[in-house]
Parts: sequence; C-alpha cells; structure tokens
Amino acid sequence: MARRLPEVGGAYIQMEDELASMAAIIGASYAGIKSMTATSGPGFSLMVENIGLAVMTEAPCVVVNVMRGGPSTGTPTSTGQQDVMQAKWGPHGDCEIIALAPASVQEMFDFTVEAFNLSETYRVPAIVLADETVGHLRERFIIPESSSLKIRERKKKQRDLSSDFQEPELVPPMACFGEGFKVFATGLTHDSQGRPDTRSDAHSVLVTRLCEKIRKNSDRIAHVKQIYMEDAKVAVVSYGSVARSALEAVKMARKEGMKVGLLKLDVLWPFPERQVEDVASSVSRIVVPEMNCGQILREVQRVAGISKVVFLPKVGEHVHTPFEILDAVRG
Repeated sequence: MARRLPEVGGAYIQMEDELASMAAIIGASYAGIKSMTATSGPGFSLMVENIGLAVMTEAPCVVVNVMRGGPSTGTPTSTGQQDVMQAKWGPHGDCEIIALAPASVQEMFDFTVEAFNLSETYRVPAIVLADETVGHLRERFIIPESSSLKIRERKKKQRDLSSDFQEPELVPPMACFGEGFKVFATGLTHDSQGRPDTRSDAHSVLVTRLCEKIRKNSDRIAHVKQIYMEDAKVAVVSYGSVARSALEAVKMARKEGMKVGLLKLDVLWPFPERQVEDVASSVSRIVVPEMNCGQILREVQRVAGISKVVFLPKVGEHVHTPFEILDAVRG
C-alpha cells in the first residue's frame, strides 16, 4: 500500500515485513530518492542483513529504531536501550554506520534531519536510535521553515563512472538509476565501478575505505552536549531519555554543592572518543546510567579506564529516576 504526501513531495509505503522495507529503501535510494524506514526491537533484527547491503552498496538511507526491552519479543511496550551494540555491530563483516540518540521530541525531528544529512554526505545508513520513552513523549516542538533547514545532498556523478576515491572524505559521487549511467550495485566485493571483484586485494581496498570514510571523519560526525562541565569533578555520561533524568540529577547535585556535570551523547556511533577522553582527563569519576546491562558503558570504560567509571544499570520498564542517579553521584 502506498499513499502520496503532496505537501512534502514524498510518499510512504506499507511493506509486508521488515526485510522488505529495508530492501525497498535501498532501491529507492538508488533511484535518487531520500528514503527511510522505522521499526523497533525484533524488527530491527530483521533489517540488519539489508543494512549490511546498504553499507556495501553505499546507499544513503535512514532507519529509525525505537528501542524496547529484549531479547526476542521481550517487553514490546516498555522502554530500553538494549540495541546500542546491535546498531553498530549487527551486520556481519567490518563496517561503520552512524547512530544518533535523541532525548526529546524536538531532537527526534532535528536528529532525523541530521541523520539524512550525514547519510547523504557519507553514503552510509544512519540510524535514529531512540528509546520507547522518547517515542511516546508528547511535547511541544518547533518545525522550522523549510528554507531555514540546512539540507545536504549526496554528491552526484556527472560524467563517467570511473573514480579513484581519493577525495578528502573517501566518499565517491553516486550514480543513480535513470540518470543516464550504467549502474552496478552489488553486495559482493567490487571494484571502483561497482563490478564484482572478489580478489583479496580488491576486498581489502574496498572494506578499508568503507570503514575509513567514517573513522577519519568521526570528529566531524560525533556530537555531544556538555552541561555544567566547566568545573565538574564528577561527570554523568548518558543518552536518550536517561539523559533527561541525568540532567535533573546534576541540577540537584549542584544545589547540594557538588561539582557535577553532564556529558550528553547525541551521537553514539561513531563513538565520540575524543570528547569522552577530554572529560575523563578532568574528572575523578564518571557515572554511566543505562537501560541495559552495560553497552555504551564498555566504550566509556575503554576510553576513560575501568577504575574511573561507575555503572548504574536498569533493565525493566522504567527510566532511571533523578534520585537514583543522584545516589550514584554521591557515591
């Protein structure tokens, strides 16, 4: 089923399953259209195989995953942050993706726009990794005039299909179907023109570039917000709906005279390593509240060191309360 949305110049299509929806947005992307799909929990698991195809074919697209409790069917109507590592490591093989973690209705809008911009810029799947609490929020938010939005478009192929990929971002221009080119798009290892080439050296060149185009630009992509961090001796590192409780806990701690700050991770992948490292060098302790058994925790520990990090897990149907985080801050 498809329905035209004339007011935004787009359409939505209801697919029979998540595998098909992911395949459909890859095809739409190669037809020159900005495309996205949305799911949660088990549905995201079904999309993972074709997310790998999008990585290999360098098809810009956006996936919204509203996380809930798992594994399997889990708690289908409750919140969680249990898909963080799956978003990064779900597809088999070496690959890099981009994942943003909104904490409000406004950020759901803003981060979706940014997800499209990043996806188009780097020709990679971008994931809006929300959680159920954010997904069901009702808040006022501002939709800016379309003329004020900063919109980035993919770099289009203008003449021939050959390319040496020596551009600064390691992202080749894209030739789409129907634009006068013979377009090759395959999940197999391929050469610079998209033709299958499964030799060892060809595979090394291709996969290395697919990873490096994100890794070498991680400082441009990764974004965090630092709140009350100027004089902080303790930092709370959080994302998504938990960051809302964390901010309130930080304010409460400040009223008690404690020098506590918040490092809110807007982008989870690529992990904002440099920003976390800078914070770790200036504080004595880092508190990481997460609605899982420890996922982004591992990245924080890797960068900051295990001894500095205090983990506050919560697995169930509720977000951390500010009081729970405040207790962890007090130590």
